[in-house]
Amino acid sequence: MSLKEPFQVLRKVSFSSATHEIQNLERPDFPRQEVVLHGFLGSRTDLSKNLYFVPLLSKGLSHSIQIVSSAKSIGGREHLAHKKLKSLDANTPVVVRGLLKVREPAASKDLGDVKKIKTQEVELWDVQPLNEFPKDIIFTPETVFPPEQRHLQIRQDKKLRDALAFRSKTATICRDVLSKDFGFTEVETPVLFKSTPEGAREFIVPTRRRGMAYALPQSPQQFKQILMASGISRYYQLAKCFRDEDRRADRQPEFTQLDLEMSFARGEDVMACIETLVRQLWSDMLDIKLPSPFLQMTYHQAMSTFGSDKPDIRLGMPIHKIGHLLPAGLISMVTSLPNPILEVMLFQLGANDLDPGMTRTFVNSFLDSPEGFQFNDNPDGGPGIFVYNTKQPMSGLGPFGFEAAEEIERLLEPEPGDLIVLQARKNEDFHGGSTMIGNLRLALHRAAVAEGLVPAPKGFEPLWVTDFPLFSPSSASEPGQGGAAGLASTHHPFTSPKSAEDVDLLLSEPSKVIGEHYDLVMNGVELGGGSRRVHNAEMQRYIMENVLKMTLERVQEFSHLLEALRAGCPPHAGIALGFDRLIAVMLGRDSVRDVIAFPKSGSGEDMSVKSPSEMSEAVLKTYHLRLRDVE
Repeated sequence: MSLKEPFQVLRKVSFSSATHEIQNLERPDFPRQEVVLHGFLGSRTDLSKNLYFVPLLSKGLSHSIQIVSSAKSIGGREHLAHKKLKSLDANTPVVVRGLLKVREPAASKDLGDVKKIKTQEVELWDVQPLNEFPKDIIFTPETVFPPEQRHLQIRQDKKLRDALAFRSKTATICRDVLSKDFGFTEVETPVLFKSTPEGAREFIVPTRRRGMAYALPQSPQQFKQILMASGISRYYQLAKCFRDEDRRADRQPEFTQLDLEMSFARGEDVMACIETLVRQLWSDMLDIKLPSPFLQMTYHQAMSTFGSDKPDIRLGMPIHKIGHLLPAGLISMVTSLPNPILEVMLFQLGANDLDPGMTRTFVNSFLDSPEGFQFNDNPDGGPGIFVYNTKQPMSGLGPFGFEAAEEIERLLEPEPGDLIVLQARKNEDFHGGSTMIGNLRLALHRAAVAEGLVPAPKGFEPLWVTDFPLFSPSSASEPGQGGAAGLASTHHPFTSPKSAEDVDLLLSEPSKVIGEHYDLVMNGVELGGGSRRVHNAEMQRYIMENVLKMTLERVQEFSHLLEALRAGCPPHAGIALGFDRLIAVMLGRDSVRDVIAFPKSGSGEDMSVKSPSEMSEAVLKTYHLRLRDVE
């Protein structure tokens, strides 16, 4: 291409408006008329050198209509548009002018995901290219484009485009329900914030003022609480949030959350509002009726029954405490812990016509796999695995002894081929998000589904998990609030104790305090979490200084919030739903990257624009920065 050619293309980008959208031409009763259409050329079919057929794809790539091009016009003159069409490649954006007319309904199939207009066609009068599609890009349904070519991934993959459209419609419903039905006000809060120890690692934004930096907000938490003290009684926004966390399939360094807060409200008020919204979303977007009200269980119930603070209750497989009946010999076989807690669960495989031998083969293969290694290598002891087999003495439960075996059969009601799992854990209060037997429950079920031994779970089962511990043991991997107490806020340091008794425990046993904290879980995925907040400045200061034992310097970083609470702030509660995760769950996608237009990779990079990028010496100098060697 010569240097002049791109400029010639730009000079010609003055084009007629479309008279119709291609997807709207599906009706067979359109009158014969002149039309101007915008779209992308498909692959041309040359019936002869004098007659071409080419599909014109709609701007959104959802529909196509056949363009018929003849070398000769009705008057017998050479058709310049025919010659021009021959020079254009597939995927070229064009303006087509021609005569819309009825055709015999086509028997041909749709173009993959593109729906054909089968009752109308366009006789070509003119075609105007608006850009070129280069020959070095191979664009077929089979082409696999790398993340660096995200624009071509989206253009090729209808599932990605549909997910983005689904996301847009879902956001609209959220806005409509909250604004119109519940009287919320959408308020944008700043993205350039300050560094405060809420709990997660932050992204820092340096400024040209020496030693001064912004931080990107982990959430709008502090701003929305300030709004509660400002007379904005019901706030919401679709907020961008930033956390410098370890990458997982359901996490991104920047993400969107549906964030809301209500003044003069309790946790149950927020939960009722969210239930209404979520039921509306499932009804409007998926045509699915969710139960009302949603099931609720406490954190302790979830951890003891399912070994997870976000259980997928569709799987069944409840966990039972059984240790008091077990013989000492069996306990010593599965753990060396002093005074352990022993738990048992049943994995029903016999109901799916799996005989005991096949069950044993499956579980041995699983435990020998990389996924099973963590369970065998558990410092608290590996799992005790028993296959229920009525052809064996005591049905394969001999190590339990007669009394415990009878209790197992009464409690679990196993069938031949079922798997019974025994697991030990330390005799201490629950903390964290899961237990080892809870993780094993999920891993075994996942492996059995992959092997075709049990069906994949279907449907949607919403669940509220409530009454979390207000504080958890701090760890090196989680910065928490940086206090000296060995405790960190389970949710964040603004969560209120649940009851008057819990307030009293702040003074004596803070590790026993229950917070008014609630998580919404769907099919084993945490969609969001919220709480009633501390609305009294003195209590908030006490929690930071005396319970978490944060330094006065760190507490001072929250002076803006403490000042707002001091100014007669009313009681308030709120929640944040992970919007990316919400869409992924609704669409059944395994990763949030499948519902985000430009996601980050597992290492936190945007491959399409190649960010983050290295800072030049000039940039470092501008922002008074210097790189240090890692010691």
